[in-house]
Amino acid sequence: MSLKDIDVTKLARLRLGEHTTLIIISIVVGLLSGFGNMLFRATMGFVHEVVFINGSRLLHIMDGGLSRVFTPILPVTGALLLIPLILAFREEVSGYGFPRFLEEVNVREGKLRARSIFIKILSAAFTIGTGGSAGVEGPIAQIGGAIGSLTGQVMKVSRNRIKLLIAAGSAGGIAATFNAPIAGVMFATEIVLLGNYEMTSFSAIVIASGIATIVSRIYYGGNPIFRVPEYELLSPYEIPLYMILGVIVGAVAVLYIRVFYRVKDEFERLKLHPLLKPVLGAFIVGMIGIAFPQIMGDGYEFIQQALEGRIIFIVIILLVFLKILATSVTLGSGGAGGVFAPALFIGAMLGGSFGYISHTLFPSITANPGAYATVGVGAFLSASTHAPLTGMFLLFEMTGNYRIIIPIMFASIIGTLTARRLYRDSIDTVELSKKGIEIHEGREASILSTIRVGSVMRKHFKTVKEDTPINELLKEVTEGDSFYFPVVDDKGLLTGIVSLHDIRSVLFEEDLKEILRVKNVMTRNVITLTPNDNLKTAVEKFALKDIGEIPVVDIYNEREVVGMLKRGDVISAYNRELLRRSVG
Repeated sequence: MSLKDIDVTKLARLRLGEHTTLIIISIVVGLLSGFGNMLFRATMGFVHEVVFINGSRLLHIMDGGLSRVFTPILPVTGALLLIPLILAFREEVSGYGFPRFLEEVNVREGKLRARSIFIKILSAAFTIGTGGSAGVEGPIAQIGGAIGSLTGQVMKVSRNRIKLLIAAGSAGGIAATFNAPIAGVMFATEIVLLGNYEMTSFSAIVIASGIATIVSRIYYGGNPIFRVPEYELLSPYEIPLYMILGVIVGAVAVLYIRVFYRVKDEFERLKLHPLLKPVLGAFIVGMIGIAFPQIMGDGYEFIQQALEGRIIFIVIILLVFLKILATSVTLGSGGAGGVFAPALFIGAMLGGSFGYISHTLFPSITANPGAYATVGVGAFLSASTHAPLTGMFLLFEMTGNYRIIIPIMFASIIGTLTARRLYRDSIDTVELSKKGIEIHEGREASILSTIRVGSVMRKHFKTVKEDTPINELLKEVTEGDSFYFPVVDDKGLLTGIVSLHDIRSVLFEEDLKEILRVKNVMTRNVITLTPNDNLKTAVEKFALKDIGEIPVVDIYNEREVVGMLKRGDVISAYNRELLRRSVG
């Protein structure tokens, strides 16, 4: 029996409660996420073996010497393999797609397509497997999320439940990939759900993450990804050093985010055919890889060397900035992948560099550079994603070393606070903020920021001319349903706004009502909106003067009134959207 043959109504006949049903579905999502991870890793390994390993042998790149000039051929091959996918599914392939995924989960309906699973598997395998500088966590989170979404659609659950199952699937994907069930849970709650979750959500995510990890451990074994030598906190005096490391990590994380999106913007402005941009990006990464092959792929092998303190100082500090550049170029040009693995790499190199300096200056009270490289891994991930718990637990589970928990706590929290102070957005939320989607101020602001004024404003409204007598205006007030009227000139262009509040001082002055005109009492400094503004902006403008209606003007002509927005209509629109998201 296939998953499609299962109907939630059949489960209902078994008199299962809502939470029991959700647990069963979460188990299914966890199983499928674990198998999805296996398929992804197998595809990635196949591409890496066929293109990168065999290509390196064929071109004698592994022999060193002048043969290394052929290195760019490997990532360029991956970029060429992407072209058919880009032609068929451009929006689902090119670049760092995780922000779009977050938008789908937190803002839209969360109904992902089955094809996205295979698109993410192939596109990431072609990019990372051939040497592109990117990570697997973005694609596997989206693969797991798509599995959760499809499961929810098949089971005909509500939209809210679908989004929960997407988060559960993402948790399963991350947990299975890194052999880290707790980090998978933290990733789903801190990053995918942006910190908005309930206990019911938490239980479903925990179950899916745990089941996916079991599937992964049965097939791959339970060993941690990185083998970390036993380090100890040699002295309490080391704590301030780890705190300083946190500040440095936070600052470099902001540099990473800024460079990443600056390079992306430059590639978007570049006058080159879109299909050739990933090829150019791959070529640039390959050129860097001639001298510094460490920056190619996910870099796990070289992270391990940094954790063991086996990379010399001058190289390790150069790798921090070269990896930032290589990752920005790979994803900014249109290659596919995530930013977790590069963040782990950068953190290891940055921590190792700091550790080298610290150990040189204070050899008697500090551990060797490998300890700082280990802490840097989790701290940099925390700072760049603004998710300290994810960074802490991922590092702990990836290394299996509990003794580093105190240093990583200090470095991660301080790194995250520093990064947030210097730059409001994480690497995952910059594009959402650029679109005007507010995710920092809670659910209400997030919902309001997704609704445009143009979809709520009233297009049928009355205007009054400047020379209209106050008596006539009062007639409009008593016969209509509005207390605010745009004031226009003879050409119909906005010159002010008049409200019942403006004329209340002359309501009982019959002589004045005959003499005064609208232009004598109207407000000339008009607060306006455009159809493209969102309702969050509208709410802020309503609060400026505690007004009930705002004129909506044309985008290209701020004096041409195209509608009126009422405060009550904003509240109604918010309630409708909230209801729409809550029901199936």
